[in-house]
Amino acid sequence: MVIVRSAVDEIVRHAQAESPHECCGLLLGDAARIDTATRARNDSPDPTRYRVNPEDHFGAIHAARATGRRVVGVYHSHPHSSASPSFTDLAEASYPEYLYLIVSPSSLGEDPVDTGALRAYWLRDGRAIVEALRVEA
Repeated sequence: MVIVRSAVDEIVRHAQAESPHECCGLLLGDAARIDTATRARNDSPDPTRYRVNPEDHFGAIHAARATGRRVVGVYHSHPHSSASPSFTDLAEASYPEYLYLIVSPSSLGEDPVDTGALRAYWLRDGRAIVEALRVEA
């Protein structure tokens, strides 16, 4: 999956701004490319979990459709752990057609994708399948 640099940068900024709480947002693009990361409000009262605000989710769907794109995934942060799906992530993943990006702001290096601080997964049937990310300008 291709992700544009500006989307990576936005995800990292969002995770850093919300730390030590988890952040979340939506990914817009098409089946082969993520071109926008859109912040969403985290409706979870637990700082170690996330729940995308439904209004923000629908807003992202409408914004994507208006520009010929679609919501292709969701991102969230793990402020105190690695960019790997937790048991909760696996159990609560409810969009098998979505790509799930996880960012670990505590593991950030010069390039979050190369260092593994930002990883992508398909979360289906309680399993995580790694999806390689390729960053483009």
